[in-house]
Amino acid sequence: MNIRKLIFEGESDTLDFKKTITNCEKIAKTLVAFANNKGGRLLVGVADDGTIKGVKSEDEEKYMLNKAAHIYCRPALEPVFEEIYVDDKVVLVAEIKESDTKPHAALGEDKKWWVYIRVKDKSLLASKIVVDVLKRGNNTTGTHIEYSDKEKTLLEYLDNHQRITSEEYGKLMKLPRRKAQRILVNLLLAGIIRLHTTEKEEYYTAS
Repeated sequence: MNIRKLIFEGESDTLDFKKTITNCEKIAKTLVAFANNKGGRLLVGVADDGTIKGVKSEDEEKYMLNKAAHIYCRPALEPVFEEIYVDDKVVLVAEIKESDTKPHAALGEDKKWWVYIRVKDKSLLASKIVVDVLKRGNNTTGTHIEYSDKEKTLLEYLDNHQRITSEEYGKLMKLPRRKAQRILVNLLLAGIIRLHTTEKEEYYTAS
């Protein structure tokens, strides 16, 4: 593993830097976001700006990460550790594989379980639609689409406007929120539309 090359590329949807692990709740968000996405690596002993600080105690950092993964993540996760030596300093790499038992949730400071996803270099709270997609994405039986006026109208709208939010679709079709969300989830799973998540909003485009 070329640790310098990884650090040079910067934090992303599959890479996160941590100088040290001090809070299980916070780190659990990152772990579940990786597991709910396509996996990722956590580099402990690396500052946010990419400076290699090294870890004082690999055992202590592993203990905190395992505690977060086993107690603060549900279902529990199993980090895979590797110690990389750089200029007499140790960087602890904790790899989280993409899960086949999504969605994973992290225990928050409010003692509630919340699902997170990785968007660029941030671990963001997942919307109800994303949680439904994660749940149903584990189902390998496929998705049956009833191509009714509701689906047809959505695709025609996207042809003309390029993007739409869940709220806009509900208003367009005069549908209850849950009904609109179910249709969007089905179309997402079938690959007919794409979901775009940012820190500020969530919207859909045609695939």
